[in-house]
Amino acid sequence: GERELVRDNKLLGKFNLVGIPPAPKGVPQIEITFDIDADGIVNLSAKDKATGKDQSMTIASSSGLSDKDIEKMVADAEQFAESDKARKALIEESNKAEFVCADTEKALNEFKDQLNATEKEKVTKLVGELRELAAKG
Repeated sequence: GERELVRDNKLLGKFNLVGIPPAPKGVPQIEITFDIDADGIVNLSAKDKATGKDQSMTIASSSGLSDKDIEKMVADAEQFAESDKARKALIEESNKAEFVCADTEKALNEFKDQLNATEKEKVTKLVGELRELAAKG
């Protein structure tokens, strides 16, 4: 599909990249490559930059969609382009807020001996408020 968010597109297949060692959120770096040939065949590859492990798959163009269905999907993508971008931006900001919360909690735990109870409580409360706002989107 042509939409900004996954849920607004048609699922072509599922792909699992296995063998990635456990790491904190945001640390693994995965390089994803999509290639669509003239016949509509999608070639997908994913490589974990840290381990060098890679996997690939090919998805044939048997989507089961009629030309009319495809035209409707393209029209929907055009019609909802602005609202999709706004929704995507909001999700990205919520994700950034979650990273800030996680980093703040990590720092709070790391420096807990240097803060008094009031400071810890205040930071914990603010992190909770930010998480609430991010969850509301």
